[in-house]
Amino acid sequence: MSTDQLWSSYGIPMAKLLWKAQNVELEGIGSLMVVDGCLVEESDLGQNFFVTPASVGQSRAKVVSELLLELNAEVEGSHVQRDPAEIIENSPEFFQHFSLVIATQITGPSLYKLADICWAANIPLVIVRAHGLMGYSRIIVREHTVVESHPEQIVDLRFDSPFAALREFAESFNLDELDSMAHSHVPYIVILLKAVDSWKRKHDGKLPSSTADREQFKQSIRDQQRSDMPGNQNFNEALASAYRAWTPTTIPSSIRSILNNTCAQNITSETPDFWIIARAVCDFVQNEGQGFLPLPGTVPDMHADTESYIRLQTIYRAKAREDAAAVSERVANLLASIGSSPSRIPVQEIEMFCKNAGYLHVIRYRSLTEEYATETARSKTIGNSLAGDPQDNIAWYVMLRAVEVCKTQFQRYPGESESHYVSDQQTVRKCVDAFMQEHGLDPALIADDYVQECVRAAGSEIHVIAAILGGIVSQEVIKLLTHQYVPLNNTVIFDGIKSAASVYEL
Repeated sequence: MSTDQLWSSYGIPMAKLLWKAQNVELEGIGSLMVVDGCLVEESDLGQNFFVTPASVGQSRAKVVSELLLELNAEVEGSHVQRDPAEIIENSPEFFQHFSLVIATQITGPSLYKLADICWAANIPLVIVRAHGLMGYSRIIVREHTVVESHPEQIVDLRFDSPFAALREFAESFNLDELDSMAHSHVPYIVILLKAVDSWKRKHDGKLPSSTADREQFKQSIRDQQRSDMPGNQNFNEALASAYRAWTPTTIPSSIRSILNNTCAQNITSETPDFWIIARAVCDFVQNEGQGFLPLPGTVPDMHADTESYIRLQTIYRAKAREDAAAVSERVANLLASIGSSPSRIPVQEIEMFCKNAGYLHVIRYRSLTEEYATETARSKTIGNSLAGDPQDNIAWYVMLRAVEVCKTQFQRYPGESESHYVSDQQTVRKCVDAFMQEHGLDPALIADDYVQECVRAAGSEIHVIAAILGGIVSQEVIKLLTHQYVPLNNTVIFDGIKSAASVYEL
């Protein structure tokens, strides 16, 4: 995976940063850079195993990056010994070279500016914070597209509208003339294709729609079973998949909205490859596809003789290649129309898109500005969650926002100064009340227990919480970098007291 990743710490314990770095390092990213302006202190020795007593006094970024690279010799790494806040303020262009940025424990104006920098450049930003027994992560990027979402099954068998080669294959079987052994090894796809064809001929071309119709359809399949062959596994498979036979092959509304999106319809030389292929698929559907998406070409496992199963696979794969070739030709024409080389998009990428055309995802995240501005904040999400359960994890989000205000105002975390412990609780309580009132919510929804816990935590980064956060975040980072699987949208909060994680779209 050829990817540049930036890790930044804000000069406090790095346990969480290291757990995330370790996890994605083992996944095999292309390269990473660690940015940290601090030196290794004795307090770091008890927080992670990437620094040793011999490291005290050395650049923490240097020590950590060198030891991380030992985990995977194929990953390139580097470090920068500068305060991330200083880079954000004075060198915003620094971030333009990265595929993804992870910011740990960065708050206040530095975070707001970093979020704006990454948002403008459409660079994914992953914000991570640990505060005592609570962990928080937020993904920010303008748009994220997913082709390989890895559904449990990719199924498109066209029972209701078989293409010519599939129809001919099904017609080549005469169930009545087969001996019992051959009859028990007819692929269930053939059984269903013949059952659908028979039903449609008797019902004006319509599929079973009512409950009674569907039961009658299944009974017609049972009637073809033979009593001299125990098991009838292929017919049992046909009955189990009967619902697929009466379900019309349609394009899901979510996929149709992607194909009809203005990004696909108004392409330019700057349009990402995803949207160019989406436009080609859209045109394919309206023409060669006759209203259908490109066929994936996958065939599920089933009870059948080897020859029939291989023939079935060959038929579906041939149709899938034919559809992908038609889409590829349309992609080439679209690229030529915008002055781009036809080789810009590899054929393999188009084929993968076609195979997964029914399972595409486009996530448009909200910016940090939208989240923090009162007029665009998701106040109802917070209020409804707390009204349903006063101990909902969203309470920790409110606490983080209050702590962030205190940190910005006093340049320290509440609870760090023992002499201000009591007054810090009062200050945090006021910040919580102000936040809730500003968002039209009842301050009483946040119990004082949350305030006391946040002040008691004093901005500490507990190793076990860092490890859990590292696992969660590294998984989402890999999703973002590979555009495989669907990343969360957009905030995850982990409560270490309850050992429970929740996802919110804030």
